[in-house]
Amino acid sequence: MFNRVDMKGVYCLLINCCKTQSIRIGRLGVIFFPKGFYLYIGSALNGIEKRVSRHLKKKKNKFWHIDYFLSSRDVNIYCVYSLESNKKIECNIAEKVGTVAKPLMGFGSSDCKCKSHLFFVRERKRGWENFLFT
Repeated sequence: MFNRVDMKGVYCLLINCCKTQSIRIGRLGVIFFPKGFYLYIGSALNGIEKRVSRHLKKKKNKFWHIDYFLSSRDVNIYCVYSLESNKKIECNIAEKVGTVAKPLMGFGSSDCKCKSHLFFVRERKRGWENFLFT
């Protein structure tokens, strides 16, 4: 999945929400999620493989906003994009994605000044990896 097991950096999850639904997302409360695709941007300076493996599990302690979303049986990770980096660059990528996709305000960004780290993109498009990391 990754170049090295201990690869550190930023990752983007392309997530398929198979049906329209409302999900309680921790302190954010109940959020309405239309059917479609979402991009989630996160950092893993302690190892991307470990973090993504956690995201792939349906049953886990819910700590981050994304844990609540991914725990739904109708929400699945479709694809993972990653970029090795020793710097926290996920906010730069989230800002860029926000220019072409609809942010879910406050989602995944309680520890930064970003509008969001989860974006609704409606349809799966080819070439996200080129857009995200250039």
